[in-house]
Amino acid sequence: MAPDTLRPLARTLLGLFLAAALIGLAGAGCSGGKKLSASGTSGELPDSEVEDFTVTETDSGRTQWTLFAKSAATYTARDLVTARTLRIDFFGTDGKKSSELVAREGELYQRTHDMLARGNVVLQTTEGWRMSTEELTFSNQRNLIHSDRLVRVEKEGSVLEGVGFQGDPNLEHFEFREQVRATVRPGAARIVSPGQKGAR
Repeated sequence: MAPDTLRPLARTLLGLFLAAALIGLAGAGCSGGKKLSASGTSGELPDSEVEDFTVTETDSGRTQWTLFAKSAATYTARDLVTARTLRIDFFGTDGKKSSELVAREGELYQRTHDMLARGNVVLQTTEGWRMSTEELTFSNQRNLIHSDRLVRVEKEGSVLEGVGFQGDPNLEHFEFREQVRATVRPGAARIVSPGQKGAR
């Protein structure tokens, strides 16, 4: 091939090389900043992500509960907020904090404000009751928590375990459906009422 023929070809190859190099630099310049992470196995990206997330539910001006999370992601199409490292403070009719729930992660449905807590879930009341499980749900309209997992309720050394738990967030009233087992420390207050299966 003649030298005059090689020069246009060389210029074309050089132009393509420079264009590829510029595209590579542009891509590298966009790699910084905060990246959105995929949700679950669907690979869905959240519409927004925030840190130090807080939401409060009120009724006629009275605070019913407040959720705090280290981080949260919003999925608008699913009407869902996923939260990590969460705490929920529940309040009584007197406006005072009555119990506190902590969990590794959770979900909040934006329309109903129903919630799911998962991973080392612990509910501690100001009256000294402690409930622990791996997963529970909260019905906002009914003001009830329930779980199909094994649940452990304890106070002052007495322990009640069972499956199919349902009760209020203050543990003033609760019950188990099945596999109920009670361990009562001598001298401790009764944890099971007569005539009510597994109910306080």
